[in-house]
Amino acid sequence: MSELVDLSKLDAPKVLEDLDFESLLADRKAEFIALFPQDEREFWQARLSLESEPITKLLQEVVYLQLMERNRINNAAKATMLAYASGSDLDVIAANYNVKRQVIQEANNNVTPQIPEILEDDTSLRLRTQLAFEGLSVAGPRSAYIFHALSAHPDVADVSVASPQPANVTVTILSRNGQGEADESLLNVVRTKLNDDDIRPIGDRVIVQSAVIQSYEIRAKLHLYRGPEYEPIKAAALKKLTAYTKEKHRLGRDISLSGIYAALHLEGVQRVELISPTADIVLPSSKSAYCTAINLEIVTSDDY
Repeated sequence: MSELVDLSKLDAPKVLEDLDFESLLADRKAEFIALFPQDEREFWQARLSLESEPITKLLQEVVYLQLMERNRINNAAKATMLAYASGSDLDVIAANYNVKRQVIQEANNNVTPQIPEILEDDTSLRLRTQLAFEGLSVAGPRSAYIFHALSAHPDVADVSVASPQPANVTVTILSRNGQGEADESLLNVVRTKLNDDDIRPIGDRVIVQSAVIQSYEIRAKLHLYRGPEYEPIKAAALKKLTAYTKEKHRLGRDISLSGIYAALHLEGVQRVELISPTADIVLPSSKSAYCTAINLEIVTSDDY
């Protein structure tokens, strides 16, 4: 994938204000007390320390309304930013770059059960929008090849580009279907797109190939402290680990033991005994890891 700025790791812009109820309430109380003469301020400070004081209740309501308004402004500001926009707000931003959300699965209401429409998710659309300026170029730059390949078909989940020799370009495609291996029909669509005279530079020889899928499974024992509930901890660990494996189902993404341990070591877990894999799975940009199974076993401890 292209070396783009990771928008999720950027600091929040200053236009987004903090939503801190207690801090705002303290400010409102201080401003209220400052309205009185010096000799009355100690009295009002004591009164406003009481939750039962009607003026305290009134100030709390004022702060709550202020927080709601501040949150509304924050959300309106986020809707204009590529890093934060979602849904139709993101569609509008993408349209400014002539990028449209792809349809992953067409709806079909003439069958039973009906087949719903599945659209490209926000993360994928946001990435293609970041790459949009690369699409203004022919596919000479690496990022331009990535943009055009991602836009060739909705089934293209990820792309890597390498140039093993001058004027030779190898484009690797990860599919959204199955374990990620791209079939010949999808590869042909991408080939047609990249070999268009308006995209491919004269002299470039473009090879489009499928990703090589390396399957693996995760087996682990979760040693838990003694407690009344074990299943919620197991469910939370499974959810977090599943999210980790999905995030890593990209080209050239390593599967690290440290990442698996981090996903499984939740509150209530004494220790994690990882059975499989036994070592980091290190992959080149032409390969993608696919988790075929997750097996978590609960082992209870005598410790509290």
